[in-house]
Order: sequence, then structure tokens, then C-alpha cells
Amino acid sequence: MQAPHSVRHVAVLGAGTIGASWAAWFLSRGLSVAVSDPDPAREAYVRRMIANAWPVLARLGRAAAANPENWTFTTNPADAVRNADFVQENAPERAGIKRELYAAIEPALPPETILASSSSGLTMTSLQEGLATPHRFAIGHPFNPPHLIPLVEVVGGAATAPETIAWCMDFYRHVGKEPIHLKKEALGHLANRLQAALWREAINAVASGLASVEDVDRAVAYGPGLRWAIMGPALTFHLGGGDGGLAHMFQQFRPSFEAWWQTMGTPTLTDDLCQKMVEGVLAETKGRSIQDLERERDTLLVALQETIAHTRGKG
Repeated sequence: MQAPHSVRHVAVLGAGTIGASWAAWFLSRGLSVAVSDPDPAREAYVRRMIANAWPVLARLGRAAAANPENWTFTTNPADAVRNADFVQENAPERAGIKRELYAAIEPALPPETILASSSSGLTMTSLQEGLATPHRFAIGHPFNPPHLIPLVEVVGGAATAPETIAWCMDFYRHVGKEPIHLKKEALGHLANRLQAALWREAINAVASGLASVEDVDRAVAYGPGLRWAIMGPALTFHLGGGDGGLAHMFQQFRPSFEAWWQTMGTPTLTDDLCQKMVEGVLAETKGRSIQDLERERDTLLVALQETIAHTRGKG
């Protein structure tokens, strides 16, 4: 198996939002990239994505000696993977589509090349059935957009080799990511399940009349969301316990949390409730387009990461 630090050429399968963002990131790390998508129009989309991402990546100091033109495009995924040292797959979130893609590319994969899927919720066990070399297929799930969010969730399927997991962890660290290893499979992995738990209570707050869509968003963005950008919930509550730390927090607030949990609901996403959420978020945007909101998000993400890197001595 090739050493992670010796990877020079990667294949990115699927050129949607996630795939194009991955391509920009890998290029910024000095790698060459072969992008594949069945839609030839996606080549122009990837080119725009790289062009838009490059100034941000340069500002973050991640593209100083890299070449944004060091990539190719093909509609044939087998051609894309033929000489790849690593493959990041980003096909649509449909098990059948991914299985068909794996069957098509596996004969062309170099013998020791590992494939990681960006799947946000499917398990690798459900995808690797019938493969001749399932041991080298794993999940490497990023957070959107991958060129700005460091997290990658690594988890194997039933047939994934432990060496594949270790390799993926080392590779993602080598290219500047913050990988975490999930020790067993779960639908949605970990970070999306955490998001889903909050999203469930956010929607329930609107459905029950507790708060408006905008005030739910403000409650997160101007409250715990600021702390979560710095540290996770366990460390946050460790500080919340004062000098006694998390142990004191449990002693003091365990009954309160248990009482709150008992009152939390699981709303049904009826058409009326979905429409209420849509109308609420459209009112919150005050006419700003998706592109405007993306630019605002990315600008703040860059500023936040610059601050964190500087404070933690990584800048």
C-alpha cells in the first residue's frame, strides 16, 4: 500500500458541489486531479468552483506553491481512476448509483489504490457488497464545503480492512484535514446525526409555536453556535461546570437536562410544516440570494479559521 504522504495524483468522481470543492482542496495541496462526471457540462462548473475558491485558499495559506490548472476532466470514471493514487467518490446519494459506479471502476483501479466515499449517510457495508476488493473501500465523509471545513468522518464497512482506515486517517491529516474515526457504522455517521438532533428540536420549536424560524436561527448563531465553533459540547459543558468541570456540571444540571429531554418532541414533516419552515427562512433572508448567502458564509468561515489558526499557533 502506497504511503499517504507519497500520493501525487487523485481522482474525484462526481463533480457536484462536494466533488468540485474536493477538487479545489486537493489542487491547493499540490496534487494533480482527474475529475469525472457523466455530465460534460460539469467541467465548466468545476472550473468556476476552483476559480472562486482559489483566492480563499491562497488567503488561508493553502495554495502558495500549487497550480489551479493541474486537473483534467472526463466523463469516463474508469479513465479517471486508472492512474490514481487515491479516489474520492462523490456520486449522488443513492446506493444503486454508487454500487454501479464501483463495479465500473474497480477493474481499472490500481491494485493498492483506496477509494473513500463522501456519502453523508449511507454505510459502506451497504455499498461494498459484490466487490472483488471490498477491503480498500471506506467512507471519507467531508462537511460542506470541503475546501473550507476541515472535518472528515472516516468509517469502514464490514469488509473494510483496518489498514485502509489507518491509511485514510493518515492521508487526510497529511492533506490538512481534521479526520475522526467512527468505530462503527450508523446512518448519517456522527456529525450529521448531531445536526439532525438539533434540527429536530429546531423544527419542533417552530411547529409548537415556541419561536419563529428566524429566532431559532438567531438562538443558535448568536448563542451556542459561537462556542461550538471553538470547542465541542463536552468541552463546552466542562467549562460550564466552573472549577469543578464536567463532573460538577452533571451534579448541578443533570435533573434539568433530563427534564428538558422529556419535553422534546419529534415533529412529523407534513407539507404544511415544511411550507412554514420555507416561508420562515425566506423571510429571514430578506431577499438575499443563495449566492449572496454562500459568499457571506464563506467570508465568515475564512475569518473564523484565520482567527482560530492564529490563536492556536497554526497560522
